[in-house]
Formats: sequence, structure tokens, C-alpha cells
Amino acid sequence: MGFTRAQLESFRDAVIDDLIGPDCALLFVGINPGLWTAAVNAHFARPGNRFYPALYRAGITERQIDPSGGMSDADRELLIARGVGITNLVPRATARADEVGAAELRDGVAALTRTVERVRPRVVAVAGVTAYRTAFGERTARTGLQSRQIGGAAVWVVPNPSGLNAHDTVDTLAVAYRAAADAAGLDLECG
Repeated sequence: MGFTRAQLESFRDAVIDDLIGPDCALLFVGINPGLWTAAVNAHFARPGNRFYPALYRAGITERQIDPSGGMSDADRELLIARGVGITNLVPRATARADEVGAAELRDGVAALTRTVERVRPRVVAVAGVTAYRTAFGERTARTGLQSRQIGGAAVWVVPNPSGLNAHDTVDTLAVAYRAAADAAGLDLECG
């Protein structure tokens, strides 16, 4: 499946659905959806994004998920059954994360807090240290467990899985995601 630039642009500012089940223990928080993600209504869906390969390598899922053409019911059910949820700090789709302003990121914290208070995960894992620093006003934050909590949930900052993040590989992403999943109490017998 492919899209023309014009087709993708038609999804600018679209909002995609959260993927959160009733027993969410680990809530991943993206910066905002990309245009491909909005086009297929599936988080981290752009081909080349390393989120799902890292989940698989970390043992969070027992099989590889490929949402590039949309999330299948079976894949959605797998994530929900594993206790994994996904949302975003900023709900609107853009071509690049740098199109999201600091005020939008800060405003996203209030909505995220409401979601966390409603869902009650054990761990909130924000994907992207730069976005986290801006949104939460913590300029020196590093990846890993943070000192703050949101709605009683531990907060972790994990690396952004975008292919634009050249600092991390699928393997290093998997290590970070597994640490957050361990803290959330997920059964990591997969993989």
C-alpha cells in the first residue's frame, strides 16, 4: 500500500483513535500521529517505523505486527490482551513532529493526565525525550524512569521509534521498551 504526497497531505490535522483496552498496564505515548498513521488510523504505522519490531524484539508481543496498511483486529486484540495501550501527546496529524509547537505539547499533558486517570495504567512510557522535556518542562530529563508520576502511574521516557532517530536501533529500543514493560508487570515470556 502506498500513498501519494497529496493523499497523505489530505490527512493533515486528522485525529486517530487511541488504542487502549480495559486492562492497560503500559501506555505508550507518541508525540503526535504522522500523516501515514492518520491515513490508516494505526499508531506508528509508517513503513520503517521501528515501534512494532522493538515490541516484538523486547518480548512484549509474540509476533511481528505490521500496521502499515491499517491495524488488523487480531493485532489490536493482541496489544490489548498484552496490556499495551497507545495514545499521543498531541492528537493532530502532521508530516513531521517538529510541526508541533511547544504550547501544543504542554497542553497535551492535561489531556494525557485525564486519559491516565481514566485508564489507570501502571506505567506511562513517553516516546521521545525532546518532546518530554518540552511538554513537562524538564529540560534535563533523560530516558528511563522519571521522578514524576501521572495519575499514580510511573513515568518512563523511552526513545522515539521513528527512523529519523538515528541514535537508537531496534535492539536499543527493545531494551528500553522491555524495561518499561517490566516495570508495568507485563508477562514478557513472548519473543
